[in-house]
Amino acid sequence: MNDPYDVYKLYQSLKLHFETDGYDAIKYNFKTSVKPQSFFKRRDKFFFAKLGKHYGKDITEYLIANFVNDVSYVGDMINTDGERNYLEHKRIKESLHRVFSIDINTLAEYSESNDLTFDDLLIVKEHNQPPLIITLWMQEEISLQTVVILNSLTGFMQGAQKSITETISWPGIFRKVTKYQPFVKYDSGKCTQLIRKSFTKP
Repeated sequence: MNDPYDVYKLYQSLKLHFETDGYDAIKYNFKTSVKPQSFFKRRDKFFFAKLGKHYGKDITEYLIANFVNDVSYVGDMINTDGERNYLEHKRIKESLHRVFSIDINTLAEYSESNDLTFDDLLIVKEHNQPPLIITLWMQEEISLQTVVILNSLTGFMQGAQKSITETISWPGIFRKVTKYQPFVKYDSGKCTQLIRKSFTKP
């Protein structure tokens, strides 16, 4: 994708997707109400040209990688951190099941050390506190992709959403996990097997 306006349209659709509750980029096929006039009036339009030229067919993944890392302004995406976000995103995507397996082993060891079950990681145990799985992700013990897969398999975020009334950090956490979910492609059978293997005691 080399046309700067096309990059801008994609950017706007993903920005709406990750930052609002009402817009679903997949459902609306990445279409928004943006007009060419709004693009050509922007002083930063050369950023979109630069991104399109450099990342081409990978531009969608580049943008997603930055939005899930809370980098939302296109000017901030064109720097070392933007590239780093993309490369890490790409690394995990290319070895997703290996990363998931490592993370599940980490969770199993944590659970054993703290006398917890798999379900204990996914439920709200303290008032207005996120499930332990979220805490471990935020402490960078496991990847966001693993959290997304576990939510896809169990729906634990919806359960937490019903219990947590805190409005400062939780809404953003909930939105990030659920909005990222359609972009994380995985083998559900393989991931379920990995969970059973790690959490089933011999």
